[in-house]
Amino acid sequence: MEKVWLITGAGKGFGLAITKAALEAGDKVIATVRSKKDELAAIFNHDPRLFIINMDVTEESQVKSAVESGIDKFGRIDILVNNAGFGLISGVEEASDLEARRQFDTNVFGVLNMVRAVLPFMRKKRSGHVINISALFAFGTIPGWGIYSATKFAVEGITEGMALELAPLGIHVTVVEPGMFTTNFLDGGSFVQSKNIIEDYKETSGQIRLLTSQFNGTQPGDPQKLALALMELINSKNPPVHLPLGKDCVAFYHKNKEVREKEMEDWKELTNSTDHTVKNN
Repeated sequence: MEKVWLITGAGKGFGLAITKAALEAGDKVIATVRSKKDELAAIFNHDPRLFIINMDVTEESQVKSAVESGIDKFGRIDILVNNAGFGLISGVEEASDLEARRQFDTNVFGVLNMVRAVLPFMRKKRSGHVINISALFAFGTIPGWGIYSATKFAVEGITEGMALELAPLGIHVTVVEPGMFTTNFLDGGSFVQSKNIIEDYKETSGQIRLLTSQFNGTQPGDPQKLALALMELINSKNPPVHLPLGKDCVAFYHKNKEVREKEMEDWKELTNSTDHTVKNN
């Protein structure tokens, strides 16, 4: 049976690859982009199974209107892919209040806007699958990516809460944690750098600024294979709440897990010392 997808940030990167895979599978796609909808339509030769809407996930009124238009067009939404997002390269202190808020507005509050708009329809039919695109930085961070990582930590918590709340209603929720993939995320179109640069962070966040653009194009992950992995995910009878994708993502997870476990072991006496003392009668 064909499915109806709603994919945010569909004009490039993961969103474009997932849109392509869904259409090739015979499904229908409601694709949202911030601009240039005609360019996306041309890529798919104006496929009638593709309905493209200009929408900014940070504008709740636009989100509600887009979701209603998509349902009017195709009758339902079976799969929501919260893919829209961008990265901020900045030391935590270097980021301005505006820069940090914009990062959270898109990567976190944009997800919540989409969820609030789509879930009433999924709850009504007691089925659906919400897929939130996170990142390997949900497992830990590196200098220069602390604020971006914080948004992905938030997406993890949101997903886990939703999964528990929606399971009794027949709705699946999965957070997908990609490693580094050869999308255009690092070409300047999907990440920004803080305007403020502090000399004291030259060897930490400063080094990451220099290395990030050099790393572009050498990432190990294939976005087409990620899209195919999502096809398998949505057809699973028992999909996971967490789906890391890429060997680098798995390695990063284990590295950070080992650090956390060592800290807990090294500090276990202090950790265990803070409960009330139990008085023996």
